[in-house]
Amino acid sequence: MNKATLRIVLLIVILVLTSMACKTLTGTNVPTIVEQSTPVVGNVPLLNESGMQDLLVALYAKVSDGVVSIRVISDQGGAQGSGFVYDDAGHVITNYHVVEGAQKVEVDFISGFKAFAEVVGTDLDSDLAVLKVDAPADVLHPIPLGDSDTLKVGQTVVAIGNPFGYSGTMTVGIISGKGRTLDSMREASSGGFFTTGDILQTDAAINPGNSGGPLLNLNGEVVGINRAIQTTNFTMDGTPTSSGVGFAVASNIVRRVVPALISDGKYDYPYMGIGALPEITLLTQQELGLPQAWGVYVSSVTPDSPAEAAGVQEEDIIIALDDVEVHDFGEMISYLFKAKQPGDTVILTVLRNGRSQELTMTLAKRPLTKQ
Repeated sequence: MNKATLRIVLLIVILVLTSMACKTLTGTNVPTIVEQSTPVVGNVPLLNESGMQDLLVALYAKVSDGVVSIRVISDQGGAQGSGFVYDDAGHVITNYHVVEGAQKVEVDFISGFKAFAEVVGTDLDSDLAVLKVDAPADVLHPIPLGDSDTLKVGQTVVAIGNPFGYSGTMTVGIISGKGRTLDSMREASSGGFFTTGDILQTDAAINPGNSGGPLLNLNGEVVGINRAIQTTNFTMDGTPTSSGVGFAVASNIVRRVVPALISDGKYDYPYMGIGALPEITLLTQQELGLPQAWGVYVSSVTPDSPAEAAGVQEEDIIIALDDVEVHDFGEMISYLFKAKQPGDTVILTVLRNGRSQELTMTLAKRPLTKQ
């Protein structure tokens, strides 16, 4: 075999091996686009890779004009966050901690328009704030609120914001959990902090600067406001970074709170006046001799509180509110936040000494101590 023939044979072998390698890396089942209905699981469409990509591109084009970057000057220096346009009147929603102590608040739109904003209302419990900007109508692109109660774990969501100052950044993830709780930013008179409820958990990348930005479903509706992350990852200068555990305020809380922040500058949450365990584990059940491993175990009752007036006692187990079962503290707080307000009556079903009984409680406002 001469050298020319040998080169041709080697070239053919290399091409065959390269073709095999490409099939191994990319997979052999290349999706084919055909004219047929999109398969669904429940109400969630299953899209192929190309379909999902097109959907995300279209989603960004639809909502990105309504997402803003926020720059703040305070006694502690400068800070950045995110937000989104709520209505045509120029109201912008963000986190309270983004604008806390702000002397100047600047709102930057993706279009390039910039304006100083006024803080018109704040909520320390759910960490929300409403800003007001004077902007032309063609700059304001409100993003509608979705129904966070219809979200399912595993559902695709998108975060858009200003992480590390990179405005208009989009990340994609899923709803990882619902009904989480976080500490409020309001201190209780007894020490510690009140609890905020109905928090969404997501693995969409959320980093410093994303705070206050929208978490959206694939319809382009805001289902949450990105608030915090839990992480053990840090940059060289100590800045926390995403580890896939992020938290957002559910949109149905926003729907209740924001109108009050616009009209009154504040929102009052219902108050019971109890301390409770986050959940009852099997170990807790064994150690305390409890009849079951679910419900809300009352560890303390605040003097002169609605709970004391209703006859709630330490070691009671709250198993239902208004006949709605509550399996842990998070479920109870979520129910109160979404369904009740100060002055409302709630019927508690409690287990006491192994027997069920009902107590009637009139809810109060959370005390405004140590704000």
